[in-house]
Amino acid sequence: MDTKELLKKVRKVEIKTRRLSDHIFSGEYHTSFKGRGMTFSEVRQYQYGDDIRAIDWNVTARYNEAHVKVFEEERELTMMLMVDISGSENFGSTSQFKKEIVIEIAATMAFSATQNNDKIGLILFSDEIELYIPPKKGRSHVLRLIRELIEFEPKSHKTDIAQALKFLSSTQKKKAIVFMISDFMCENYEQTLKIASKKHDITGIRVYDIREEKMPNLGMVTMLDAETGRTQLINTGSITVRMNYEKHYQDKVNYFKETFRKSGSGVVNTRVDESYVTKLLSYFKSR
Repeated sequence: MDTKELLKKVRKVEIKTRRLSDHIFSGEYHTSFKGRGMTFSEVRQYQYGDDIRAIDWNVTARYNEAHVKVFEEERELTMMLMVDISGSENFGSTSQFKKEIVIEIAATMAFSATQNNDKIGLILFSDEIELYIPPKKGRSHVLRLIRELIEFEPKSHKTDIAQALKFLSSTQKKKAIVFMISDFMCENYEQTLKIASKKHDITGIRVYDIREEKMPNLGMVTMLDAETGRTQLINTGSITVRMNYEKHYQDKVNYFKETFRKSGSGVVNTRVDESYVTKLLSYFKSR
């Protein structure tokens, strides 16, 4: 992709996702994810209804009139975007690939964090850590993240969520707001998620395509596994083959939902042809 085309794509993503974050998500994001604590701001006169525990007795004695301490939320947070860039993200049966929706969601979250003056970092992963960009603030930093999301070419096409979570735990020593965006078509990450979620506020956003849920009856079909690169002749006319496929797929989905809920992490499921805006807003409001 040449520079001009890349910049055009980045700008297109920015225009769409920034509008969403400005008008819809920034307030919801701020409300859903609180700062680290409260910091002293000023002293003012006591007003009816104020918490008496906030009275500053030294100032009250000096002025012979009740004064209270005013505290502000210590707002600055760090958001980590963990994005699966394995081969299966390039699947799409409608007008958009899963990867395109993933980029839009990540960009919307990043701009929402920027609105609140938070830092944003990025981890792109497959079955290894493909790219790590440490958390920073500002629009130019967010645009760099979007550029990487659009043009980065992974070395591997497989997925290992446990590996990505281990890397998160090793690099982020302070609590972070973490959005992991993937189709979650892998297992064996229960223990690493349990450990990571004790320190971080983690939400798994599963992006999937309607055609992945069921195998259509198309007779003998040569299929490509996007993660292994292997092709195989499959008899989709066989009821047993279709049932086994659906069970395998559903097992992975159930594992994702149960594992995240058990660890106390958030779960969002959004289909490519659905509105991720509605899904995310509903999630934020339910927190």
